Amino acid sequence: MAKNTICVWYDRDAEAAARFYAETFPDSAVGAVIRAPGDYPDGKQGDVLVVEFTVAGIPCVGLNGGPVFKHNEAFSFQISTEDQAETDRYWNAIVGNGGQESDCGWCKDRWGVSWQITPRVLMEAIAAGGAEAKRAFDAMMKMQKIDVAAIEAARRG
Repeated sequence: MAKNTICVWYDRDAEAAARFYAETFPDSAVGAVIRAPGDYPDGKQGDVLVVEFTVAGIPCVGLNGGPVFKHNEAFSFQISTEDQAETDRYWNAIVGNGGQESDCGWCKDRWGVSWQITPRVLMEAIAAGGAEAKRAFDAMMKMQKIDVAAIEAARRG
């Protein structure tokens, strides 16, 4: 286990979520699946308790802690994409697997975890500052999934 790991709370589906992430994103994998050594408030001995996994190179732990805590947008995975095809692939995988669209490149997976599918050109446009950044930002504010061509057009004015 890495010294610093992101712990993501799930109701009962940490292993399914980890396997989906590993199938969807490069440099992702499922590691150890640890079963509960005894009964606990939301599970029984032998249930999957913890799943070690990596998402796009970031070490994570999925904890099947039960329904007490819910995900919200205060935490999200931000995935940088190179082009529209990569943006579409990740967005469609998340939304098409029981997820939900949101605004400005955000979506939620079927477990309620928030994702930002963020084309590199968007971040470059915003970092450029000035009128170029404002145009790109204003264009983004009208989008759900980010449209790379529209961001590029907004940059040019």
